[in-house]
Amino acid sequence: MSATPPNHRAARRSRRVLAAAAGLATVGALVAALPAGAAAGDRHGPAHGHGRTVDVQLLSFNDLHGNLEPPAGSAGNVSEIQHDGTVKSIPAGGVEYLATSLREARKGNPYSVTAAAGDLVGASPLLSGLFHDEPTIEALNKLDLDVTGVGNHEFDEGAVELARLQNGGCHPTDGCYEEGKEFEGADFPYLAANVTKKSTGKPILKPYTVWKKNGVRIGFIGVTLEGTPDIVSANGIKGLEFHDEVETVNKYARELDRQGVKSIVALIHEGGSPASTSYNYDCDSPGAGDGISGPIADIAKNITPRVDALVTGHTHQAYVCTIPDPSGKPRMVTSASSYGKLYTDTTLTYDRRTKDIVRTSVKSANHVVSRDQPKAQDMTDLITRWNELAAPIANRPQGFISADINGRGATTPEKPLGDLIADAQLEGLAPADKGGAQLALMNPGGIRSDLVFAASGSEGDGVVTYGEAFTVQPFTNMMNVVDLTGAQLITALQQQVSGPNEESPKILQVSEGFTYTLDLTKTGADRIVVDSVKLNGEPIDPSKSYRVAMNEFLAGGGDGFSVLKEHTNKLVGASDLDVFNAYLAANSSADAPIAPPKADRITVVQ
Repeated sequence: MSATPPNHRAARRSRRVLAAAAGLATVGALVAALPAGAAAGDRHGPAHGHGRTVDVQLLSFNDLHGNLEPPAGSAGNVSEIQHDGTVKSIPAGGVEYLATSLREARKGNPYSVTAAAGDLVGASPLLSGLFHDEPTIEALNKLDLDVTGVGNHEFDEGAVELARLQNGGCHPTDGCYEEGKEFEGADFPYLAANVTKKSTGKPILKPYTVWKKNGVRIGFIGVTLEGTPDIVSANGIKGLEFHDEVETVNKYARELDRQGVKSIVALIHEGGSPASTSYNYDCDSPGAGDGISGPIADIAKNITPRVDALVTGHTHQAYVCTIPDPSGKPRMVTSASSYGKLYTDTTLTYDRRTKDIVRTSVKSANHVVSRDQPKAQDMTDLITRWNELAAPIANRPQGFISADINGRGATTPEKPLGDLIADAQLEGLAPADKGGAQLALMNPGGIRSDLVFAASGSEGDGVVTYGEAFTVQPFTNMMNVVDLTGAQLITALQQQVSGPNEESPKILQVSEGFTYTLDLTKTGADRIVVDSVKLNGEPIDPSKSYRVAMNEFLAGGGDGFSVLKEHTNKLVGASDLDVFNAYLAANSSADAPIAPPKADRITVVQ
């Protein structure tokens, strides 16, 4: 299973290299930028390093989520610890800069492979999401990505759509977006080792691939988190099964080993939580791997020593840790935040005699994708082309705000933008003919960005465009209004902080009038102070039925809220985005913009 693409895809890559050369001053500049002796079509340079060992550069990133343009607001910043201990916020990200960073990093490294750990598409801003993420796949092809594992968001539109992104072809409903052009699909393999069809038991895509260069062979195994069914819509994964990450990686590591592939990297869409959110935090302080917790720590400790490094994602955190494998040997575990704000540069020393990685020589670091560097012209051209197609929809004004309203960038359990979205859902679904909702619940993971006061284009400060609203709520989930008892509502609140959500709570955003106390000094379900749960000042009656608005993802039990599946009397309404845009239009104007909600509905006891 070589990572080398078919001949027609190799030819496409060669054409892109020539096209990229147009952005340089002369063809001679392109030649000068290549290592001496580089063969045509060999972007990694000449056959250097024929001694006992050779250094292989592994460049990696994760959780791009279709962010081709620089992410807006706090979502577009990374934190950096300074020499004096203070923390500096640095604007970062955008594929124009990511392309420049990766291309600069590859210079002088004839053995270089680029890999990713999932969620490259899905929950994308309108520029990519409006076109079913075809622009992102095109950009990743231009980035010369060699391989990626799948993440949970690769299943947002289902396995059939994922296969189209891999293999190409125009969208079955929307068709082709540009006259005379058919979507060509990904030049790189998507790996899905632990996602199988129930009917056959076989993986839906390749479980692994082998990158080869001048006798050097490195195997890549790709898996998503086993809990993917809990965090994606059920319709997208019908007929699929998701298996244990450790068992799956170990299985295919044995298979690769039998084939003589001794150097192996696992691409795992599951992650951890470092003790600091600064990208340059020392994750190995005071000891190896001591600075990280969460699922990836346990996974790393149990994956076979045959695997030499783990590239991870999902939690949108930045870390470079050496977590001991089951034999006690240190092993590199990395994650590069999200949205293309960082990339990881790892040196893997390959021993030609043993065909294995010399673990004691592995070095790794995260690097900021700074916006102070030149933009890659081919990426600028790509963004311009797709923006022209999206402009009639993207630039349409929807409403007005008086200041930033933080969602993804909020650091508190209750998010101002979460309150605004919940209020919009309540207002839109409260009329009797729309469902008669009495309250609304919004999952925090569905809030993908902030609403930023500063203009993103020519619309003017404080104007919320359709594109900006889409970036906040890109899933187009249909709204549901259902009956839940008071007891079920209380259980839902308890499931925020217990069961699968105990280690990493998922605090639902609530509409105006619904209040309660969250006591973080306690553990599990006891964190919800039951007698504090009220609707419009009245205590919730466990035996009474309430009409509750929520998106279809939550109504299906997503994010570990299994009790919400027990609803009755469901009415399906408009999409969450349509409801949100209608609220902005009805409740704001240039003279009376919406102010950030106070976020005081959930009383938090620390």
